[in-house]
Amino acid sequence: MTQASQGEPLVRMEGIVKRFPGVVANDHVDFDLLPGEIHALLGENGAGKTTLMNILYGLYQPDEGEVYVKGRKVKIRNPRDALRLGIGMVHQHFLLVERHTVAENLALGYARSQVNPLNEIRDRIREFSRKYHLDIDPDSYIWQLSVGEQQKVEIMKALYEGAEILILDEPTSVLTPQESNELFSIIKKMRDEGKGIVFITHKLAEVFAVADRVTVMRKGRVIGTLPIKDASREKLARMMVGREVIFTIEKKPSRPGKPVLEVENLVVLGDRGREAVRGVSFTVRENEILGIAGVAGNGQKELVHAIVGLRHVKSGNIRIMGIDTTNKSPREIADLGVGHIPEERLKFGIVPNMSVAENSILKSYYKPPYRKGFSIDYSKVRELAEDLIKEYNIVVPTPDTPAKLLSGGNMQKLIVGRELKRKPKLIIASNPTFGLDVGATEYIREKLLYERDEGAAILLVSGDLDEVMQLSDRIAVMFNGEFVGIVRPEEVTVEEIGLMMSGVRLKEAVS
Repeated sequence: MTQASQGEPLVRMEGIVKRFPGVVANDHVDFDLLPGEIHALLGENGAGKTTLMNILYGLYQPDEGEVYVKGRKVKIRNPRDALRLGIGMVHQHFLLVERHTVAENLALGYARSQVNPLNEIRDRIREFSRKYHLDIDPDSYIWQLSVGEQQKVEIMKALYEGAEILILDEPTSVLTPQESNELFSIIKKMRDEGKGIVFITHKLAEVFAVADRVTVMRKGRVIGTLPIKDASREKLARMMVGREVIFTIEKKPSRPGKPVLEVENLVVLGDRGREAVRGVSFTVRENEILGIAGVAGNGQKELVHAIVGLRHVKSGNIRIMGIDTTNKSPREIADLGVGHIPEERLKFGIVPNMSVAENSILKSYYKPPYRKGFSIDYSKVRELAEDLIKEYNIVVPTPDTPAKLLSGGNMQKLIVGRELKRKPKLIIASNPTFGLDVGATEYIREKLLYERDEGAAILLVSGDLDEVMQLSDRIAVMFNGEFVGIVRPEEVTVEEIGLMMSGVRLKEAVS
């Protein structure tokens, strides 16, 4: 922490209470952010950390409690109020117009000059690029930028508005290891200038890489705040989940059996009509996990959608258990014994307005024991839902609660539980632990390894390199719609995988 951090807090939140139907998201929470510090915010899914920051940014209003900015009591009614107070927020999902340039995106909300504001904005972008090593061309179109560069634009938007307080929500979830390190350098430079940064992350390693202090929340309350020098990975994990967490999962040697998923020369178009998957071929066998690593947007989503029947295949073939499933419907594919843990929870994972119980049988409602004549046996449905809630520790008042009221992490646990309960022969898992706390992450990873040891074939697509390295028997690295290479995790380093994620062939990366 810099010397400036010893003064009056930039932000002080006292006794914050926020209630949603059936849930107290923030229960008399106190939090402060000092000048010149990076303050990490950790907690289980549904612990209330994002809710707390949404209150600070004006997206929610507290039911009780006070907010002070630079010692002055304030009421933040909306994000515009937050920006006027010098508070900026970079969300997990970027709010950029892809068809516009960097300068035009900043001009949409922040241009001050009435005469040719783009000239003024270009000058400021170049100034920020020099000062913080952002290296962004103001005339580049957003669609031309990598995900890491787009994140820099979001940070630049906050800086342009004069943010002295910056909230970063899971900022590395779409970055390569090299881009993450670059981001850490940028925010440390901002810290050294006296700015305050709130860093929300579920990756404990990042807390130790970047934070000065860390606050841990559990079930809507603050468990504790401590300097990073007094923290350990085990201590923080215990504070987050209330028990000891095992970080090293024992993985038995893989004994691959018969081919379960065979993909040959697959070509799939993206939403813009361009080839998102370009001639990909691979096989996943029984008792095997094939991990796919890569920065989001390099064809992983389109590949998965084609396999599970959500996207048309332009050319090539997909076989599951020896059956040609190319361009078959999602139900036909699921009925072969395929489980799908989707990346887009709200779009493909749940029906938001249906209850937790109803969502638990989305893939099984037309089969025994849930089908009873021409109706559904709701006693069996409720029994299944209660089992899932207990087994996966889903935080929800009752099985009749609408699924849309669950936190993102609890939605994910519901989806994972529903899919694995069917004992699928092939599991397609896209970022299965994204946004989950360390306890839930540990549990889901052990479940996937258990299914693999029981004979399932698993295709694991994950932006978490530690997860890919820990779980996979083989790793395929995807860049620009193609496989750069397929390697064994014990034969490569995280840095080499990171280079491959940037398009470098392994023989070049290790030469």
